[in-house]
Amino acid sequence: MSSEYKLVEKEEVPNFHFPKEDVLISDDEKKVLKAQLERANTLGNTEHHKVKIYFEDAEGKKVVYTTIWGTTELYILLKKNVFIPIQRIVKLEI
Repeated sequence: MSSEYKLVEKEEVPNFHFPKEDVLISDDEKKVLKAQLERANTLGNTEHHKVKIYFEDAEGKKVVYTTIWGTTELYILLKKNVFIPIQRIVKLEI
């Protein structure tokens, strides 16, 4: 799966356009992602642990290696007020 994703820097993320549709279809996939996000958020805040975030924007599949500083119902927060919509995240590698 990793080879089809383009590695990007977190500073590039604000320039991406994110469609509204979910990239994950099944409820089971969404539950797994929610658990991964909670763990990554905890590790980011306590240990400044970086994770690989696999996501899709309007142009294709991308991956960013960074720390997750916060989560809301709709977004994850990276440094410098950079957000990624949760519905566009495919998976995390912690």
